Amino acid sequence: MAERNVRVRFAPSPTGALHIGGVRTALYNYLFARQHGGKLIFRIEDTDSNRFVPGAEEYILDSFDWLGIKFDEGVSFGGEHGPYRQSERRDIYKKYVNQLLEAGKAYIAFDTPEELDAKRQEIENFQYDAHTRLQMRNSLTMSKEEVESLIEDGQQYVVRFKIEPGEEVHINDMIRGDVCIKSDILDDKVLFKSADELPTYHLANIVDDHLMEISHVIRGEEWLPSAPLHVLLYRAFGWEDSMPRFAHLPLLLKPEGKGKLSKRDGDRLGFPVFPLEWHDPKTGEVSSGYRESGYFPEAVVNFLALLGWNPGTEQELFSLEELVEAFDITKCSKSGAKFDYQKGMWFNHEYILRKSDDEIAQLFAPIVANNGVEATMEQVTQVVHMMKDRVSFVKELWELCSFFFIAPTSYDEKTVKKRWKEYSAQQMSELAEVLEGIEDFSIEGQEPIVLKWVEDKGYKLGDIMNAFRLTLVGIGKGPGMFDISAFLGKEETLKRMHKAIEVLG
Repeated sequence: MAERNVRVRFAPSPTGALHIGGVRTALYNYLFARQHGGKLIFRIEDTDSNRFVPGAEEYILDSFDWLGIKFDEGVSFGGEHGPYRQSERRDIYKKYVNQLLEAGKAYIAFDTPEELDAKRQEIENFQYDAHTRLQMRNSLTMSKEEVESLIEDGQQYVVRFKIEPGEEVHINDMIRGDVCIKSDILDDKVLFKSADELPTYHLANIVDDHLMEISHVIRGEEWLPSAPLHVLLYRAFGWEDSMPRFAHLPLLLKPEGKGKLSKRDGDRLGFPVFPLEWHDPKTGEVSSGYRESGYFPEAVVNFLALLGWNPGTEQELFSLEELVEAFDITKCSKSGAKFDYQKGMWFNHEYILRKSDDEIAQLFAPIVANNGVEATMEQVTQVVHMMKDRVSFVKELWELCSFFFIAPTSYDEKTVKKRWKEYSAQQMSELAEVLEGIEDFSIEGQEPIVLKWVEDKGYKLGDIMNAFRLTLVGIGKGPGMFDISAFLGKEETLKRMHKAIEVLG
């Protein structure tokens, strides 16, 4: 494999929003391709026309654009192995269906849904395979003339793959090692349906991967049961020597309980399972997205990369370039990864801290303006500098920081009860006089003078600072008191203090 060009693909179906598990699969394909100087192909698997959802393809492309996961060829990117939409490859698939039929590796079956249901009633755990196929209506039990006649009459049919029993099918999985399945348990899968003249996923997938020279298939664990069939199809076509290596990724599991992560888990626990907000054109339902919830794309990528893969070090924060460097597909976990959405919030918090105050201020300024406040970028940046370490999302800043821009109109009852003593009004009046006399109202100008006054008066520092905070903020929260008063300036600080003294008495 060393000399073979690395070519991997991400091949979603345009049936709705892109699940976060699909994003992780695409990310791992991207990391693997970049690490080996290879190509990442974007293919659309739309052979199931009944499940097509308008806008889904554009949504998927927009999601990867936001996340910074770039494709090298495929739908909307061009390339030499197109078309990259399966619905545009009908004639290609027919050629390969005929090849299997002519080689006796597949057969035509005319069984109606009613006939199949009847057989299921008759035989417990019925499976269309080597043990039952000769009891059915197909080209193995009918004459060539009869088959041709039914086709000419427009009778609908399917083409089934003829799986021979008694074989051991080995999959050399890059994550799981040797996986061996006995062919006896496999059914004769449908590869093509005459009703819509389209192949099923299994045939289209194999033909496309072969023709597009895919070297590695990195996909979710849910496809592991299909892998033996795919290996047998490669053999049937005589393509075993150029068959891609397989890697089946662990599932993303519910944050609590058992089973696969679903949209319902996100709805119930309040986190997104889609990268972008999704408006379902069929139901009108709107589902939340990571972008609209205030996550940074870098944080989402970093979070997802560590769900099912471990770098083997203590490092948790990785840029995309660092992930490319560190990623090792063989170190992926075999067991499912619990989706710890709170860890995702932690990552976003860490990326807020990593970004400059100016960057966060640019995002926070519109929120300040939308709350009817006129503030300079310098003021917004100052507030961000003081408060960004307290939030996981930029949108949370307003609730924490509004007091910098808007004077309190009321005072938190619990804080008043706990922090405003019978002597607080007198002490705050005295403090106001001290502050009035300070010319340099910076932190450095205020702090030593106020602390000396407290010491000289024999007051408790806690009593003074807690009451002072209440007068300026209205509640017992915020950064250092001199940070607040220096930001507000002398005039606004004294105005708020006098108002609080008047109201609280």
